[in-house]
Amino acid sequence: MADIETIKKEYENLLQKLSDPGLSSNWEKFETLIKRKNYLDKIIEKEQELKEIKNRIGENKLIVGTKEDIELVSLAEAELNTLSEKEKNLEKELGDLISNFESQKENKSEDESSSLIIEIREGTGGEEAALFAGDLFNMYSKYAQNQGWQLNVLDSNPTTLGGFRGIIFEVKNGDVFSKMKYEAGVHRVQRIPKTEKSGRIHTSTATVAVLPKPKKTQLKINPNDLRIDYYHSSGPGGQNVNKRETAVRITHLPTGLVASSQTQRHLLENKEQAFVILEAKILQKQKQEEDEKILGKRKSQIGGGERSEKIRTYNFPQDRITDHRIKKSWHNIAGIMEGNLNPIIEALQKASPR
Repeated sequence: MADIETIKKEYENLLQKLSDPGLSSNWEKFETLIKRKNYLDKIIEKEQELKEIKNRIGENKLIVGTKEDIELVSLAEAELNTLSEKEKNLEKELGDLISNFESQKENKSEDESSSLIIEIREGTGGEEAALFAGDLFNMYSKYAQNQGWQLNVLDSNPTTLGGFRGIIFEVKNGDVFSKMKYEAGVHRVQRIPKTEKSGRIHTSTATVAVLPKPKKTQLKINPNDLRIDYYHSSGPGGQNVNKRETAVRITHLPTGLVASSQTQRHLLENKEQAFVILEAKILQKQKQEEDEKILGKRKSQIGGGERSEKIRTYNFPQDRITDHRIKKSWHNIAGIMEGNLNPIIEALQKASPR
């Protein structure tokens, strides 16, 4: 594992590169360096926080060792317990950050993207499937927040009960591909739905697609190959939604792929977002076709994150989540659904061929 001094040296080198005036003409390189710097910032800040906690622990131990002021010693002993717990948590967080620092540096491939388009859709199960799709979005939203990623909803089709027929969002500003690529596929839930009155356990599904966002130079789309339709948004937005056609649907005629957006108040913004979604879908389709030509079949889910069969079961009555690709289960389903995905992601990363 890399030591903190090695990381600090890389950080200093990054600062020198970013101060180069010539970098302003190479936006793509500038963006890559900034993302790397932001990640190193987290490590250095966490290391400084840990150092301060260790200093406070040392000071409290000195007070306890004097045994002169009984009340002060008692306070110091009580604070030591809290500080020791903080120290343990910070050491783990710092260890995870450094571990990710190494994997980012050593294992990043051409396929890896720092920006992803993720699409969640209800599967079988009616309203319960839509609610489960909403639960998955909530889980990924909180996981993204924990990772310090930026999340932006591009399109959504909500239900009256709080679920989603479908929702598409972008995650960026971090090692999003190396972690989220394992989420592609069919997710199955087993639980008693909110709408179930007789207490029976139902099985429902939702699908997750993980699409790397194309770089500007990766795709060239002929405008003549597109059909663009405008319509009234069905979601919230007040009078602007009712009076104006602000929603956009774009169809790529050669492939039949469709992308839409209605989450923004203005037509141009929805059009831009629909193009982002469409480009990601076209790139994914091209990649799948290339894989099938080369391999004769798709890559496994662990290898490429592309298989659409059932990958994971969320069994609420048994408080258990099982990933069928690596045949491993975890408990504390409530905590995982609140964004604590690290144990599952780390197990999948270890099982993934390098």
